[in-house]
Amino acid sequence: MTSSAQRSSPLALMLLALLQETPMHAYRMQQLIKQRGKDKVVNVAQRNSVYQTIERLVRAELAEVMETSREPGRPERTVYRITATGSATLRSWLQRMLAVPAAEFPAFPAAVSTMMLLDVEDVIAQLEQRAERLRTEIATEDPAAFLATGALPRLFLLEDEYRVAMLRSELAWVESVLVELRSGAITWDDEWLRGIAAANE
Repeated sequence: MTSSAQRSSPLALMLLALLQETPMHAYRMQQLIKQRGKDKVVNVAQRNSVYQTIERLVRAELAEVMETSREPGRPERTVYRITATGSATLRSWLQRMLAVPAAEFPAFPAAVSTMMLLDVEDVIAQLEQRAERLRTEIATEDPAAFLATGALPRLFLLEDEYRVAMLRSELAWVESVLVELRSGAITWDDEWLRGIAAANE
């Protein structure tokens, strides 16, 4: 078993957590993730990613095949279960992910770091679109209204609260940058950029 085989990922964590509940097959895992709204937390848009991650967990001896069956007219179905090592690893991953901020590399900061390749008006237009989309997401996904119904305890909505809090923070930041772009406090043109580049050679 290699250390790379035991590397954690949000999807590997989620699959082990599901197997900790009960043995199940990969398609059932994908469906449960979607039914529980966890597809906002882990990417299961491609079913193949679930199968690949399960195979990695099996190679790392964190999960194992419990049984394989085939119903008439249906493809072979493999049911997996978590191993004792898998349970211990799941606990370790959870502790580390909760305690240690991870170095993540989302697309938006990369785009912000190179946005001067567009002209200022274009950047303003794109950030205005982003702000509007953020407002829509916040309005439609805020768990506060659902929490008020009492259908689920807050414990099961914490990741939604966190996500909406991050969306609100991003929106506030985008709006503050838009204010400075519109006022000219943040601006650039080709000549100014060439001057900055020359000064830093």
